[in-house]
Amino acid sequence: MKKLKLFALTAVALMGVSGVANAETVLLASDDFVGISFWVISMAMLATTAFFFLEAGSVASGWRTSIIVAGLVTGIAFIHYMYMREVWVMTGESPTVYRYIDWLITVPLQMIEFYLILAAVGKANSGIFWRLLIGTVVMLVGGYLGEAGYINATLGFVIGMAGWFYILYEVFSGEAGKAAAKSGNKALVTAFGAMRMIITVGWAIYPLGYVFGYLTGGMDANTLNVIYNLADFLNKIAFGLVIWAAATQSSGRRSR
Repeated sequence: MKKLKLFALTAVALMGVSGVANAETVLLASDDFVGISFWVISMAMLATTAFFFLEAGSVASGWRTSIIVAGLVTGIAFIHYMYMREVWVMTGESPTVYRYIDWLITVPLQMIEFYLILAAVGKANSGIFWRLLIGTVVMLVGGYLGEAGYINATLGFVIGMAGWFYILYEVFSGEAGKAAAKSGNKALVTAFGAMRMIITVGWAIYPLGYVFGYLTGGMDANTLNVIYNLADFLNKIAFGLVIWAAATQSSGRRSR
């Protein structure tokens, strides 16, 4: 695991150097609240990525993949937020496609985490994996097509919500939810419950942003960007930390 830690530190250092170089050529105004939200959240994603990769070697082997995937989620988000910040500072815009590129990679990885933590205690099967993945793809593709104007905004919203509800059914009442309840692993049950709350309450921010930003027209682009940024901060970082806490508990360590 020393090699893994060295690799993680090197990768983080290189990304940090890249960010500093870009920061020198693209100035962020002190009163640009949207740009500042991109910057602060990208730094939080960077710190969390380093933490997850460094902690991966300290948990039981069955949980290690879950921690690494959590680090991948925040690491991808860090790089993407740095890029979106630069685009925002230079153009004053944040194209819909950029945000969905991030979500199309990170959100499926988060959904796979439900499968991975069940696999850590031997309670997973391939059906859970594919149902969660398909539900996620339907949710994201519907949302993107509606927000980007490729299909009617209301139709895109309905498709996206159908995908979300399918995911919620699977983790609450479907096979995944039942497997977690019957696992007999206290740490897993606690983590699974917290993860479900995040994708229920935390994810509710996104359809609300869609409604007020694209259906009713009652929200400007600046406010929508800040809301989406804060939602990503909560839903990506907290999601990973819940998994880390369960992994440390299952591994006989006390969460620091």
